[in-house]
Amino acid sequence: MTEGYPDQWEADVVLTDGGTAHLRPIRSEDAELLRTFYARLSPESIYYRFFSPRPTLSDREIAHFTTVDHDRRVALIATVGEEMIAVVRYDRLPDRPGTAEVAFLVEDAHQGRGLGAVLLEHIAAAARERGLHRFVASVLPDNRRMTRVFREAGYRAEQRFEDGVIELVLDLEPTETSVEVMAAREHRAESRSIQRLLFPRSVAVIGASRAEHSVGQTVLRNLLGGDFTGPVYPVHPAAVAVAGVRAYTSVLEIPGDVDLAVVAVRADTVHDVVEQCAAKGVRGLIVVSSGFGETGAQGRKNQEELVRLARAYGMRVVGPNCLGIANTDPEVRLNATLAPTMPGRGPVGFFSQSGALGIAILQRTAERGLGLSTFVSAGNRADVSGNDLMQYWEEDPATKAVLLYLESLGNPRKFARLARRLGRRKPIVAVKSGRSTQGVPLGHAASALSLPDHAVSALFAQAGVIRVEDLSELFDVAQLLAYQPLPAGDRVAIIDNSDSLGLLAQDAAVALGLDVRPPVDLGPRAGATEYEQALAEAIADESVDAVVALFTPPTIGGYDLSVPEKILRMAAAGAKPIVATYLGAKGMPADLRVTGPDGMPAEGSVPSYPAPEDAVRALAYAVRYAQWRRRPPGRVPEVVGADRRRARALVAGWLADGGPVDATPEQAAELLGCYGIAVARKGEGVPTRITASEDPSFGAVISFGLADETAALLDDRAYRLAPLTDVEAAELVRAIRTAPLLLGHRGAEPVDVAALEDLLLRVSRLGDDLPEVARLELDPVMANASGVTVCCVRLRLQRPLGPRPELGPRRLR
Repeated sequence: MTEGYPDQWEADVVLTDGGTAHLRPIRSEDAELLRTFYARLSPESIYYRFFSPRPTLSDREIAHFTTVDHDRRVALIATVGEEMIAVVRYDRLPDRPGTAEVAFLVEDAHQGRGLGAVLLEHIAAAARERGLHRFVASVLPDNRRMTRVFREAGYRAEQRFEDGVIELVLDLEPTETSVEVMAAREHRAESRSIQRLLFPRSVAVIGASRAEHSVGQTVLRNLLGGDFTGPVYPVHPAAVAVAGVRAYTSVLEIPGDVDLAVVAVRADTVHDVVEQCAAKGVRGLIVVSSGFGETGAQGRKNQEELVRLARAYGMRVVGPNCLGIANTDPEVRLNATLAPTMPGRGPVGFFSQSGALGIAILQRTAERGLGLSTFVSAGNRADVSGNDLMQYWEEDPATKAVLLYLESLGNPRKFARLARRLGRRKPIVAVKSGRSTQGVPLGHAASALSLPDHAVSALFAQAGVIRVEDLSELFDVAQLLAYQPLPAGDRVAIIDNSDSLGLLAQDAAVALGLDVRPPVDLGPRAGATEYEQALAEAIADESVDAVVALFTPPTIGGYDLSVPEKILRMAAAGAKPIVATYLGAKGMPADLRVTGPDGMPAEGSVPSYPAPEDAVRALAYAVRYAQWRRRPPGRVPEVVGADRRRARALVAGWLADGGPVDATPEQAAELLGCYGIAVARKGEGVPTRITASEDPSFGAVISFGLADETAALLDDRAYRLAPLTDVEAAELVRAIRTAPLLLGHRGAEPVDVAALEDLLLRVSRLGDDLPEVARLELDPVMANASGVTVCCVRLRLQRPLGPRPELGPRRLR
């Protein structure tokens, strides 16, 4: 292997068609790989690259192209399986400092898969790491595909035409546009990779045993019983048929194409199965087999090898140790799970990390009458994760709400980014286990979170995620969001036929911060007419945003059976959400359903809760989410007077010997000065505390609170991810419980909140710009009516382990 080989440049990537490829630096031993790659190229592709016919490469040229120093001359190749399918290289230009010439070559059969764009991202990152600032590319005018790759990358670019050749000059400094372009391409590719899993045209079950209740036979029977629309192929080493379906001894013997393979064999044989699937051209794997990361170090090693091998051949992996996936779309009717109960068609997408819990989740979903669009149980989540599913659900017209059961977060910063974008269109309801430990289950390909749980909750809320306490609340909120409109505000009307129920609902609403009207008690003998009139008045009332309808049978005598019909009709007539406690029913009772063509609830169905408190709690979650969605997203303002280049130079100089470094007060003040933050020794007012820290999972995190013993005892601190928008900075000041002390509590003079917000924005930009800032503490910051004074600063600098994922090129974990 070449000396100084930069293994950090290796990456698995998802291409625009949903397949995967492996990127790595070229090696001298790749000579034959390059030769066979070149032999498959068309004359046109060769002409576009070399501007002349060149049917073959000489031994000298092969040696030249495969011998690089990973600095002045760099080349990255893309491989699928054992074949090279693309190459990009740069060569420094000695007469143009900081500049290199870049060139691409993509095999014809793989053009149009987005390889050029992803290779440009990775070669640009490698160039920046080596101190380069610009690329120069010479492109023939007819080579429109390559010209488009450069123009659409989002970098600042110049173009000139000379001697029949277009010369493009790209500034490699990431721009807002280039980051947005990269995120958009990532979204399309990852969404497509999940679509390929959820809409297979054929499925093979490898390990489809004849033994009753075995894992393989269970999946096979569920596929057949769910009436999957494509062919299902059992694979068994000896059986002629399994469950009445012809079996094959190997996936390679199946006569037709196989899109999806469910792997249910012993862990020690999975590697061979994956190789066979690769040879067959399978596009995705569901590994329900256990015995991987959850078993210890060797299992984790085998799990990593499973994912490496699958991605190398273009396949995504769900699992291992998972329950499987399901898609209720009538065009596919896919139940590739171990679950005996599958809910009907509905508007909810569900992601679960637990296989064992997944069965209970699906059963409870069905019991409530809640319909699903798609379901994925990721098990050890070695590859496909909740982030991938959010990419898919964002564009899926069949999914109106997203439910997540999370045991770990592989890339929390990406999760927050995707959730913030998806949440603007569709609600995300999440249960995150491990509140007390922030640990990660054995086997999961993720790190433990270092932030306290209430900080994680705050960051979820910043991204618009509705974090609930448990699975019961998860379903309570889901059945409201899936079938009823969002409330326009927090003003609630309560209609009941029992004053006891009405008072319980009122107490719950007040405790949850809702603006509740006195309950309208219709009395125990109230029937359909009374409910219809009261509901009509509440819906027409402009001071009411949502209605809680409570109906319990009277203690003596019967009740009007047409009451639910009136509740349902009034819900359909208005644009305000109605939730009910109807006869203690839980879920989507038949009496309160707008029935779809398949008998499942449709939009306008009214959810019911066994207790008024449950109904009000679900409504409160929906109110807070609707408030977040209506709130303007804000903008990340430019910091007036900031010298970001000088700040980077200072940090680089202080860390020249490696670090970490505890900065002197003078050094800390100098760095803060680059962002227009002055440090003084004394100040008067309310003492506050601001920190910026580089969290290994979330990146730059900003916290704010008062700097006194009471706040410390109560851990009264608010958290947000950097960079803050102006709206988020204002929220951060007001998010702590002791915020009234800053806002004029009991007649005290309010502090200059605008100055506090400006300081938070400056600290936020500093933390976002400089990942080397391991921790920055401004304590105390004295706030009074005339401004703020930073009295003491502590700063610790440390080289990060690598670039933040958000700033680096697209790659799978």
